Amino acid sequence: MIDKLEDVERRFERLTADLSNPDVLADSARLQKVSKERAGLEKLVETFRTYRQVLADLKEVEAWLDAGSADEKTYAREALPGLKEQRDALEASLKVLLLPKDPNDDKNVILEIRAGAGGDEAALFAEEVMQMYLRYADTRGWKSDIIDMSPGNAGGVKDATVTLSGDAVFSSLKYESGVHRVQRVPATETQGRIHTSTITVAVMPEAEEVDVKINEADIDRQAMRSTGSGGQSVNTTDSAVRLTHRPTGIVVKCQQEKSQLKNYNMALRMLRAKIYEIEQERIRSERDSTRRSQVGTGDRSEKIRTYNFPQDRLTDHRIGLTVHNLPAVMMGDIEDIITACRTFYQAEALKAQTGGGPRPQPEA
Repeated sequence: MIDKLEDVERRFERLTADLSNPDVLADSARLQKVSKERAGLEKLVETFRTYRQVLADLKEVEAWLDAGSADEKTYAREALPGLKEQRDALEASLKVLLLPKDPNDDKNVILEIRAGAGGDEAALFAEEVMQMYLRYADTRGWKSDIIDMSPGNAGGVKDATVTLSGDAVFSSLKYESGVHRVQRVPATETQGRIHTSTITVAVMPEAEEVDVKINEADIDRQAMRSTGSGGQSVNTTDSAVRLTHRPTGIVVKCQQEKSQLKNYNMALRMLRAKIYEIEQERIRSERDSTRRSQVGTGDRSEKIRTYNFPQDRLTDHRIGLTVHNLPAVMMGDIEDIITACRTFYQAEALKAQTGGGPRPQPEA
């Protein structure tokens, strides 16, 4: 591991030197590439340098323990447990940081939320979950845009598409995909019976043009009237756009902008992301089934999480996590949940990489 870390450190130092190179500074594309790569290595290098210093301190303290003065031996006995604990923690961090990086982690996200089983109650919950993610995005300083939304019959949303842009959005949200189940007493339920509804959440990395090439001859384009309440141009102009990609059968729609051209460009972004996700799933399936089970959340039919309002409880069934205070969760306080999912799957990746034991079964 040390040899690999030293190679990374040398690469980091070369990239740092490149940032002072006039040739690099004069080439904006190259400068951006160098800056991005250096930023991606910075945490790993800083952790390695701290780790190396701790090892040096540990070696010195152990030497004092063997052949130091009385004061040095006393200090060594006091310092040794803390240094060993620090060393072990840094080693664990370095192993995680050395895991192969998901190439999509730094990408922006297209988030799709759809009401599933449960009728009107599912649509109401779909809107609440959408607002939960929008509030979380706001706490992270991400930019969010609602691109398309179809209202439910009694409020809420049947389906909604949102773009989230910012720092490492996909890295944070990639484990949110799947079926989210809600259990609660609907406002319309006169006998106080608990109702179970489901929604689906799809988190797709936004693909760049270099990731997916789309032949525009394969796209059927249809302009239509925007639908919804209020707003200039709504229901008065053919600004909404629906695109059908014939080779895959994918259909996307965008109606939020007043300009048909802007809606078309946004619909293309959505289409590109959907095609990219299909291709990534094909690659994952061909690569190995173990990695697909590690991610676990790509299957839209998998129930990943339950929000039980009578018990004020959220349970993530994949990792056996239970938290309380659902009102705070629905207000966007989900960082601890997201961190727990990331930590669980990082541990699974470490086990797979080191040939660890069988995967523990999460809570049913």
